Amino acid sequence: MNKDTQMRAAINQKLIETGERERLKEVLRVKCGWKGQLKAHWKEVIKEKGLEHVTVDDLEAEVAPKGRALVPDGVKKELLRRRRTFLTQHASL
Repeated sequence: MNKDTQMRAAINQKLIETGERERLKEVLRVKCGWKGQLKAHWKEVIKEKGLEHVTVDDLEAEVAPKGRALVPDGVKKELLRRRRTFLTQHASL
């Protein structure tokens, strides 16, 4: 595992341990209905490809770009600000 991957894993673990990851996800749910829109897109992809022919990798490839595009710029900026604040407060990672 390279240093970048290790750092990402450590940050993600700290986000989970502190509950910040869930708070960030809540911002997405409340501010832009992101989860519901993605769920509808997942269903569409599964229906189009057929349940027996779709893989997790297929879903990720189809849904991830749309998920990023669905988040309004204002919400992206807020999430980025909150992550920076979190990292500043937990600089010992």
